[in-house]
Amino acid sequence: MKKNISRLFTIVLFLVTNMVQAQTILHEWKLSSPDGSYTMQITQEQIAAGKKQLFYSLSYKGKQAVGKSELGIQLDNQLFESALAIENDTSLFWCENLDFAKEHRQSIQQEWKPLYGERSSIKEDYKELILKFSKYDEQTAPTEGQHGTSYDKRRSYTMEIVCRAYNEGVAFKYFFPENSNGLFLHITGEQTSFAFEEGTKAYYERWAQGPYALQPLKNWTDESERPLTLTLPNGLYVSLLEAQMIDYARTKFKLSISQSNTLQASIYGAVDAIPPFSTSWRVIMAAEQPGQLIEHNDLILNLNLENQIRNTSWIKPGKAIRSGLTTAQALACIDFAAQHGLHYVHLDAGWYGPEMKVASKANRVAENRDIDMQKLINYAAKKHIGIFIYVNQRALMDNLDELFALYQQWGIKGVKFGFVQIGSNRWSSWLHEAVKKAAQYQLLVDIHDEYRPTGFSRTYPNLLTQEGIRGNEEMPDAIHNTILPFTRFLAGAGDYTISYYNSRIKTTHAHQLALSVVFYSPLQFLYWYDSPEMYQGEPEIAFFDQVKTVWDDTKVLKGEIGQYIATARRSADEWFVGAITNTEQRKLDLKLDFLRPDMVYVMDTYTDDAATNTKTKVAVNHFLVDRKTSLELLLKPSGGAALHLRPATSTDKEKYKNILTRKSL
Repeated sequence: MKKNISRLFTIVLFLVTNMVQAQTILHEWKLSSPDGSYTMQITQEQIAAGKKQLFYSLSYKGKQAVGKSELGIQLDNQLFESALAIENDTSLFWCENLDFAKEHRQSIQQEWKPLYGERSSIKEDYKELILKFSKYDEQTAPTEGQHGTSYDKRRSYTMEIVCRAYNEGVAFKYFFPENSNGLFLHITGEQTSFAFEEGTKAYYERWAQGPYALQPLKNWTDESERPLTLTLPNGLYVSLLEAQMIDYARTKFKLSISQSNTLQASIYGAVDAIPPFSTSWRVIMAAEQPGQLIEHNDLILNLNLENQIRNTSWIKPGKAIRSGLTTAQALACIDFAAQHGLHYVHLDAGWYGPEMKVASKANRVAENRDIDMQKLINYAAKKHIGIFIYVNQRALMDNLDELFALYQQWGIKGVKFGFVQIGSNRWSSWLHEAVKKAAQYQLLVDIHDEYRPTGFSRTYPNLLTQEGIRGNEEMPDAIHNTILPFTRFLAGAGDYTISYYNSRIKTTHAHQLALSVVFYSPLQFLYWYDSPEMYQGEPEIAFFDQVKTVWDDTKVLKGEIGQYIATARRSADEWFVGAITNTEQRKLDLKLDFLRPDMVYVMDTYTDDAATNTKTKVAVNHFLVDRKTSLELLLKPSGGAALHLRPATSTDKEKYKNILTRKSL
């Protein structure tokens, strides 16, 4: 009996000891944003006998944004066979049982001016914490001597976790410094996870050009794209993003199989690399109002290297129209572009032959096409219009130098990459190297299909825009359009391909006008499925004529995900406002207090009006306003409103007489 009691006591003592170990924090670090809004806590904990694990959590303004979540990289390296394997998987959780070496902290406070963007000046203000860890293989056991531990023939390998806290969000990545051990990295995945409260919902989207669905963190059929925006029960909005994904593997998010309400970073496939090597940044943004996420999206650019192109005089953002594939159609588009303040005419897929055939070479016009390429380029140049051409990646793969040199010789201004392979370590590297190569030949780039930006346009600003969006090629409804600003557009510019006259659009025409302000793209297509002859003198086209594609300032006046948004953007002394609603009729009260206090403006308004005697039913009106003026926008279902505010001249003041105090539109 005594023997059994003693045995039971031993078992209980063992369990208690392990429970205590499971709660033991070995190391703890905190990192706060400069303004104190974000606090990131990182711990290394003893979670079981002989097993240490890294965790982090994040709070925003005192509220939990991300709960206790794992950090780590999975390596399948022969050098670390002694690490713990996960069941029968050969992938090893290399970040378990790391030895902490040292930490480094610094603060950066500076400001930089992008070549173009949603703002003319960007603050780069952050606190950084770098945690250095080491790991040893098991060749020989350590020995203790008078000078401390000696590892003899044991080889040491290091990894750093780099964490940054900005006022706009936090970011972290894994970095493997250069080493003398010949370490080759075969990264098979990440332990990186994101734990949330019960009741959290996410704007789930399976693929980059798919529709969104607001879903709980349960029963997903597949991974979700990024950025992934979530609504939390505590009232916060959180978005998970990726930055500086240049030679890594694209990340999506999947449900954890072991933790409820937890997402796992899921990379496309294994990554092979030689140190020094860094993963892409994992980025977390939080906000009390969803529009703040949009106003803070420069964080993605801040996490990329500065501009690497010395001479940028040839990089010119602008508005574009797509042409049919004949000389006559292209000439008409060039004339239309010159008359309506556009900058580019685009020749889309098929100009050099069937794009999916290997035999189609993009170094000449297809024999069955009536396109005099040189005539078009020369004619366009005389009218200060540039020519863009589409080239499938299949054709680009042949010889980038040969093709790009030829296009530069022709006088082509830009190339739209089509049907690009994305996701893998290999194709990520190829794609970004191709953008670099295009810069050598002074070619602008628009990447289509599934590619989503991670801030590379800061480093190579010849990459003007990219698709990775469910745009007007799929004719989405107004609900989708009111979700996009808070999700896809947090990552960067999106080539939505606005189609103004096409009969298949599921919104009003004023809604389409407003999209040119709400949706940011330095290369903005305004007439994707349209042609010059569709224009019949509709007066509201003046808004497209005058709207810009890059901005000095951007403000979200109001917005709720999937319901409505009103965005104001400034270019010099002019403001453009775009407001859209979902499929419901809506009243929006807007104040014009963002205007200069010492200035009177003419406000040109473009609103849906069934009584207007045009096929598009858009009314155009003009008023005098100042920063004390307030507006009530009466938006039709799937409707919108576009406003252009410009400093009033003395003639304007005489013509329009009184400054409005309040106006319903």
